[in-house]
Amino acid sequence: MKRTALRMKTRSTVLGPLVLSTLRQERKSFHAAPYESERDHALFASYNVHKCVGMDGQFDPDRILDVIEEIGADVVALQEADMRFGDRAGLLDLHALKGRSGLVPVPLTGTRKAHGWHGNVVLFREGVVTGARQLSLPGVEPRGALVVDLSMSKGPLRIIAAHLGLLRRCRTRQVAAILSAAKADDERPVLLMGDLNEWRLGKRSALQALEPTFGPLQATVASFPSRFPVWSLDRILANPHSLVSRIEVHDTPLARVASDHLPIKALIRLSDRADQDPQVDELAPAA
Repeated sequence: MKRTALRMKTRSTVLGPLVLSTLRQERKSFHAAPYESERDHALFASYNVHKCVGMDGQFDPDRILDVIEEIGADVVALQEADMRFGDRAGLLDLHALKGRSGLVPVPLTGTRKAHGWHGNVVLFREGVVTGARQLSLPGVEPRGALVVDLSMSKGPLRIIAAHLGLLRRCRTRQVAAILSAAKADDERPVLLMGDLNEWRLGKRSALQALEPTFGPLQATVASFPSRFPVWSLDRILANPHSLVSRIEVHDTPLARVASDHLPIKALIRLSDRADQDPQVDELAPAA
């Protein structure tokens, strides 16, 4: 009996990591539409940098810059890029970031030493910012989102960069606030990017209210924890959702140690959108 129990325990110990490893490999990428040439797309990324503290416990902003450079995105939404308390000073060398990647932060007002708003920063390489709004999100802990209107060479869009709360009831209220801010006057496409702190699907998910606007929320790439990601906490969603051609997790040896989240990245088709999607999906009102 003892030998049987030992064999079962050993088998479980071995199969558990194997099953998780298989799931991890399968969830490194998600194809939402037939893949097309990258020349027709812009690359967008979302990255929770964990205040530049890596999985080794070391504060190392330079590693974060290295990972951002690895990604090579046209637009990056960062979370936890500022200190949370005090003067909320920014943690990255933005001058060095611009020199290495060409990315600059969307300019904001009233943020003093902070890079962004409640740790949210939107970096972009090219285009013109035609509007930027700092949105306070309801909840127990201070949370916020950025609503940025950006005109790129491939077309205009609205970007909502957010970091939702840890409590489900707070996330539900925060989603309602985001939906109220989502609709653009000119019906330009909308991207929602960030750490949404929700892994559930269906009725139990705090994100369910997003589905009428951003399409069905499916299982997507796992990004947390970075050393062995099993939870899909980070999302890039689009309206119309057909703009997303491909979503991947940026899984490199450096990214696994630089933060507790892996970055995620998505190919977004903006050029010739009128030929592909003659009408933006109707934006649902907030609940």
